[in-house]
Amino acid sequence: MISGVIETRALTKRYGAQTAVDRLDLTVPPGSVFGFLGPNGSGKTTTIRMLMGLIEPTSGSAHLLGHRMPRATPTVLPHVGALIEGPALYGFLSGRDNLLRYDAADPTADPRTRRTRVAAALDRVGLSSAAAKKAKAYSLGMKQRLGLAAALLQPRRLLVLDEPTNGLDPQGMREIRTLVRELADDGTTVFLSSHLLDEIEQVCTHAAVMARGRLITQGTVAELAASTRGRLTVTTPDPADAARVLKDHGVSDLTVTADRVTGDPPPTDLTDLAELNAALVRAEVRVRGFGLERASLEDVFVELTGEGFDVAG
Repeated sequence: MISGVIETRALTKRYGAQTAVDRLDLTVPPGSVFGFLGPNGSGKTTTIRMLMGLIEPTSGSAHLLGHRMPRATPTVLPHVGALIEGPALYGFLSGRDNLLRYDAADPTADPRTRRTRVAAALDRVGLSSAAAKKAKAYSLGMKQRLGLAAALLQPRRLLVLDEPTNGLDPQGMREIRTLVRELADDGTTVFLSSHLLDEIEQVCTHAAVMARGRLITQGTVAELAASTRGRLTVTTPDPADAARVLKDHGVSDLTVTADRVTGDPPPTDLTDLAELNAALVRAEVRVRGFGLERASLEDVFVELTGEGFDVAG
């Protein structure tokens, strides 16, 4: 029984002695914005290629929209929009003409409404004013927008995006975040691979973390953040004294600034944290603020993988 828009079971891809993806069990719920995270070499791109039917798995299975890939590729892909590893464009054609070519290659597209669809897609990604410009003159961010427009020419049940904000300025990134949310609100499931953890945290409802070809964890973004304890933060005009007391009570990885001390709290409950606060007061540390900061998705990633995030991933 297939319940996810994307569902894999023991999905594996080997290249000789190298295992790029190792027994991946992934479930992407309908209507979710699903962030797919992992450092360079973690197996994200290989996974996406198998999902889209571009390469055959060595073993295991991958289903999109309830159909097994890659054998169901002709049935499934008309309902899937994709932007993978940057768009393939004809540089000598305008942005509009590129989209007209993309649309003409779709056997399900009605040629009578082609120009209307192209105009709507250009408008949705903010490229209407640059529609007549040749694609070779587009900036990287404009090319990303055009690739996204190509993925949106038809209503899609699933949108697969690989680094969709690559090359965009902050305003463009905000616009793409808004667009992704709108698509999800309309019922489109969005599968989003990105190295920008704060972007994932702002727009995604669910996420999965890959490392060295294996799935480390998956779940809602809120669940993943809750699984990692936040940093203890003390605001005080006596940071050196506060750091000494915190260290004596088991707080580790301390960072001290002019009026703030942060650290990893010991594995204690809220009652023990209250006692820690009382210990600061007994030591005559003037406490102006005390609490646990919520763990970010980056905190979760570093804790799970034991490494920082490689922007080339």
